Amino acid sequence: MKRTFYKYEGTGNDFILFDDRENSFDKNNSKLIARLCNRKFGIGADGLMLLRNIEGYDFEMVYFNSDGNPSSMCGNGGRCISRFALDIGAVKKNEVSFLAIDGKHTAIITQETVKLKMNDVNEIENGNDFFYLNTGSPHYVTFSAHVHELDVFTEGKNIRNSDRFKKEGTNVNFVEKEKDGIFVRTYERGVENETLSCGTGVTACALAAAIKGIATSPEKCLVSTLGGNLSVHYKREENGFSNVWLEGPANSVFKGEIEV
Repeated sequence: MKRTFYKYEGTGNDFILFDDRENSFDKNNSKLIARLCNRKFGIGADGLMLLRNIEGYDFEMVYFNSDGNPSSMCGNGGRCISRFALDIGAVKKNEVSFLAIDGKHTAIITQETVKLKMNDVNEIENGNDFFYLNTGSPHYVTFSAHVHELDVFTEGKNIRNSDRFKKEGTNVNFVEKEKDGIFVRTYERGVENETLSCGTGVTACALAAAIKGIATSPEKCLVSTLGGNLSVHYKREENGFSNVWLEGPANSVFKGEIEV
């Protein structure tokens, strides 16, 4: 049967969205999801999301990586699906609450940006040359020079498939200090490639930058990626961070129909 789909992007991190408030999409069909996300034989995207009804929230976000498998939280995806919910009339207000795989999130939608509240982060591993933390998805963060020229695919893949991370996988972020913030490139598990931006990765890198004392300010870090600019706001706590928000653009790209 034919289904209407929507394509959205947040700083180049792109997603297929379905209005699935009738629960008619087969979310267990990983081969179908992977085909829809395939850039040669399908629509093409870094991930696919279903917007569903759920009691107690404005909607539920059901997210899949481009390999067709259910994923952990996606920050840019959460911002895009919030804009999508408003665009299609699933919500009638600019501040929404939704349920994702890692719990409740709040989003504030303006004409220019979507600001998404992330979970508090209380456990951060500070290694010799890396940070490891979970911002809804697990992230390995390392700071280095010349990140623009780095072979992120090869370096990221090697870390993601190292003995420590091979079984569960991890996202891998490479960060460089810039004049007023940081520059980030990310290798994403599930996509198994570099993406133009990663919301939970940007969040993880901003918090790591705060620990290193190189963030834009004690409560904010400006972040540039290959796909555009975001900002992360937070409150530093004794053992981590609270009141963490990810803010940036989230835009509709196009709408179409496809045989499912």
